[in-house]
Amino acid sequence: MGEIVKKGWSQYMLQLRLHPLRTKMITAGVLAGISDSAAQKLSGFSKIDLRRLLLKMLFGFAYGGPCGHFVHKLLDSIFRGKRDKKTVAKKVLIEQLTLSPCTHLLFLFYYGLVAERRPWSEVKIRVRKQYPSVQVTAWMFWPIVGWINHLYMPLQLRVIFHSFVACCWGIFLNLRARTVTLKNK
Repeated sequence: MGEIVKKGWSQYMLQLRLHPLRTKMITAGVLAGISDSAAQKLSGFSKIDLRRLLLKMLFGFAYGGPCGHFVHKLLDSIFRGKRDKKTVAKKVLIEQLTLSPCTHLLFLFYYGLVAERRPWSEVKIRVRKQYPSVQVTAWMFWPIVGWINHLYMPLQLRVIFHSFVACCWGIFLNLRARTVTLKNK
């Protein structure tokens, strides 16, 4: 079994080296799908909502992978690959003040409008209510992830690490949205 995992990891790293953007997009999409499947099951869905699952995978594939790929490259370019603690703090601060608010806002609108097919007026109200607490919670969690990511992960693995953690974060966001929905019923 260990040999299969070792060979699979080797093949994955080769694809990451040869096709970094495509590999990160696929990885982010797959992990978003795993996240949504787990969230649906933990939320009590008797049957996986395939449409929702595919739309969440699309979000990871079309936004999560590419955005992470280019943001990490940009930050490393701006800071010329420095990895000292002061530089890492600057990178995390930039991410948390720019990318994090935009990503969470985009996700909440996407989820409400596209995945759940709710009307604009309802989604706008839900986002207005949920966004502040989601973002504050994100600022308690994601800076630690960003710190670990920028300090310990090589550039080519940062999106993969982030996507893996985002898989768990996605489960949290889905369960939180479900709890809010159940309380409002």
